[in-house]
Amino acid sequence: MTAEATEAAEVEGNGSGRPSSPERARIGSEERPGDATPPEAATEESADASAEAPAGTSGEPFSGTEDDDDPSATAVFRIPTLPSHREPSSAAPEPRRDAPETEEETPETGASIVDASVTDVSVTDVSVTGASVTDTSVSDTSARDTSIIDISGIGAPEDPEDPPSREGEENGRGPAPAGASATAGVPAPGSGEPEESPGEGDVPWAAAARLWETADSTVDDPADRTVDGPMEGPADAAASAPPAAPVTPSVSSGPSGAGAAARTAVQAPGTARDPGGSESSGGSGGSTSADGSSWATRLMRSAGTWLPPLLTVEGLIMYVLALRVAPGPLRGVDLTQIDGLGLISALPGTAFAAILLMITAFFVTIAQNTDRKFLLLFQIAAITFALHGAAALIEDTPRFHTAYVHAGFVEFINRTGTSSPILDARFAWPGFFALVGFVTKAAGVTDLTTILRWTPLLSNLLYLLPFVLILRQVVATTRARWFAALLFVIVQWIGQDYFSPQGFTYAIYLAFVAIVLRWFGKVEPRDGTAPPKGRIRRLLARLDGLTPGELTHSTGVYDRSIMLIVLIGLFGTATASHQITPFMMLGVLTGLILLRRTSLSWGLPFFLGLMVLAWISYQTVTFWSGHIDQLFGGLGRILENLQSNTGDRIEGSDGRHAIVLMARLGICAVILLLAATGLLRRLRRGVGDRAALLLLCVPVLALGLQSYGGEIGLRIYLFALPGACILASYAFFPNLPAGTAEAPEETVPIRKRNIRFDPNLTRRISLLLAAGFALVLSMSFLVARYGNEQFERVSSGEVQAMHYIYKHDEPSGRVLFLVPTVGNEVTPSIPWGERDFDKIEYRQVLVDKNPAQLSSVLDMFRMMPPNTYLVASRGQAAYLQLNHGFPADWEKRFRAALDSSKEFKRVFDSEDAAVYTLRTYPKNAEIPQPRPLTGFGDRGSPMTPIGLAALGVTWIALFAYEMYRLRGLDRAPRTRRRILFVAAPAFLLAVAVIVERFIVIGFSQLQ
Repeated sequence: MTAEATEAAEVEGNGSGRPSSPERARIGSEERPGDATPPEAATEESADASAEAPAGTSGEPFSGTEDDDDPSATAVFRIPTLPSHREPSSAAPEPRRDAPETEEETPETGASIVDASVTDVSVTDVSVTGASVTDTSVSDTSARDTSIIDISGIGAPEDPEDPPSREGEENGRGPAPAGASATAGVPAPGSGEPEESPGEGDVPWAAAARLWETADSTVDDPADRTVDGPMEGPADAAASAPPAAPVTPSVSSGPSGAGAAARTAVQAPGTARDPGGSESSGGSGGSTSADGSSWATRLMRSAGTWLPPLLTVEGLIMYVLALRVAPGPLRGVDLTQIDGLGLISALPGTAFAAILLMITAFFVTIAQNTDRKFLLLFQIAAITFALHGAAALIEDTPRFHTAYVHAGFVEFINRTGTSSPILDARFAWPGFFALVGFVTKAAGVTDLTTILRWTPLLSNLLYLLPFVLILRQVVATTRARWFAALLFVIVQWIGQDYFSPQGFTYAIYLAFVAIVLRWFGKVEPRDGTAPPKGRIRRLLARLDGLTPGELTHSTGVYDRSIMLIVLIGLFGTATASHQITPFMMLGVLTGLILLRRTSLSWGLPFFLGLMVLAWISYQTVTFWSGHIDQLFGGLGRILENLQSNTGDRIEGSDGRHAIVLMARLGICAVILLLAATGLLRRLRRGVGDRAALLLLCVPVLALGLQSYGGEIGLRIYLFALPGACILASYAFFPNLPAGTAEAPEETVPIRKRNIRFDPNLTRRISLLLAAGFALVLSMSFLVARYGNEQFERVSSGEVQAMHYIYKHDEPSGRVLFLVPTVGNEVTPSIPWGERDFDKIEYRQVLVDKNPAQLSSVLDMFRMMPPNTYLVASRGQAAYLQLNHGFPADWEKRFRAALDSSKEFKRVFDSEDAAVYTLRTYPKNAEIPQPRPLTGFGDRGSPMTPIGLAALGVTWIALFAYEMYRLRGLDRAPRTRRRILFVAAPAFLLAVAVIVERFIVIGFSQLQ
């Protein structure tokens, strides 16, 4: 055994209590002591020592420190030396362009090899615990003996112009700090996201990249692993090693963990290495590796790559088959079995197993700490399909009765070419209906049934795209980001994703927020000065000193100008389509400016706010004239609005359906509790997530506006979901991504680090807890989302009953729907309004729990002219049963009473619905003409022309100001001041005219 081999054996096998290689790698990633030699210094000293060492002595290790217990101390490399009997290559290799100038290579055994070309390498063993390499290679060698070469850490280049990798920038990882060791940029085992290695052209990172590749290529091969203990001598190595043959190792980069050993594999003649890291023998056809492992062993080693997508596809196929096949044991859905719990009571067990399989595959993927974007997005899309597409798979007709009236609005606009707010207030915001009408008419689509049926699923898939872009702007680990995306899917139960303006503008809202954070995000540098006096000021200064939880991206003026125009277009579309969404968008933008998380100026909120006020004042006069109290009456009534959205929705007498209502409130409580926990855990790590907290809190302000027909609570929950899901994911994964300047070890607490448990163990526990919560919430979602399926489901018989009325509504018609109390119910539980919305009036008719009591029905019929129809349907009866305590057999008894009555005549009959009318009408009764489509219109006010001119001037001036400001704060300051001098008085004048219109037009209708 040579002296170098003996020394290596002593280093590897000493019993002085020195940490093992993995332990030293972990310790090396922690903060160095104040007196430790910096990595740059260690690298320079190591290079100087190598240059000054005489031939034959360069194999002596140099650690850069005298302390044998230093965590960053000696790393042992076993690199084959050049045998003396070989002749050097006749042609000198061409030096690398990116390599530094080094001393010439020497073929002598034990010489210091600084730079050489790799043409023929046979390596027996390599072990690294912490190294600093400039560029090391071997030319045409055969492993006969080994030397010990010490390297003390791979340091980052000091070139300030060296940019970070694109992937690291996208994942919230800034450039490595100057002087940081290699382990500082590599996550600890089981922590964070694996970092992308630096480019091959960077020196000395090119050599580090080759070391990482050789380490990865042998990580799974037991024959290539370093074994502590004495090494073989030259004679032993020569006797045991196979004949050397020229091989050309592939060089690529990729870390395998913090402080991981860099190892070079031995390749026997006729063998080839597969991507999984094992060697397959050429003589056996590739079925067995050099160490005897079979293809099954190699397949199992790579299970982390192929198993998650396989489980996802398998679960998706199982789910579709479970819901689409004929009902039977553990398969199929019998809709007649749906009870008060909703659709979940009729789902087969295989459907739950399929959902469990897909969620398990998702967590197997994120457990690998790799950002496999396309796979994770596919897995979340599959889970979305299973949860939000269940009704479309089971039912042949679109669910949710209001979707049909929205289709009727589209049909009316296509037929008449105009909207009529006098028919319905929603026509005052016709943007969504006009857009759909234009697209369907251009495409020649006349039947919207398929669109209505699949819109909930398509809407949720569409929501994922901007939300994932929002997640790319927060400083979080891969696990936290994708878990937040999963939460966003499984807690969105309120059902506002159907064919509606709200579902459409919610996608616009998410896109608006994503654009502001991505192209106009701003994170100001933290102020390190001493905080001022006073508790509040000290608290604000401390909060301002937190690590920002958002990312910024440098973009050009041209890109930002284009995106500014897109922002204004999105806001204008939302303003013309929905009543609440523009206020949510405006609140988020204003909050981001206040919290200094966007580079946009105050001119844009004034621009957009004036747009909303102008639309309400000039375009919705028919709606609000004479109804000022309805428009502004709910302002400030927070408790009253909250009561109408919580307590009023927990009423009902069916015990099983009460579980549905409590499940909905439970999901809200859980997600808010997790969000609070995540916020606190991030604060303990010194991170301030201003954007996420703002997205959570701004929608709550809508409680002070109005009850919105008893649904403002649902809308608040919908708009608060993005921020709540981001913060809730931090409850399980609060750490910063590995590799950032603040978090080399995936955590940055305010107080001194005090590890009580193994970090790897705590991360596994967090992953298991997150998986458990996801499974519970997904099952709760099925209860909360489809709990009303007994009356929200629409059958083909009910649709056919309404189509019969559409065929007999000339010149007009009236439809009576069943209610327990007159005046409170506003939405019929029938597929109403799909056609001829301007010809048919929908009226309430009072019914009693005693189905034989028909006096109120008869009285209503006698008040109505001919062409009046009563619809008795399964959905209405289910609604009365679950929410108002009507008997379970009420529908059958009610229809039997109508059939036996001499006053009524049944004109249509199906299993789920029947249509009745009076047998006889008075002889002089006439069918009235349809309602007029226009009201009194906008009669204007004396200041209306001046207000319109002021609006134009204000918008032009504020837009020009914002465009100038995008070029830089130091550009054209005088021009911007002049623009403000024009915009300010024009804005005040425009607002004054809007107020004057509300007073003159609104209150004049009350007289």
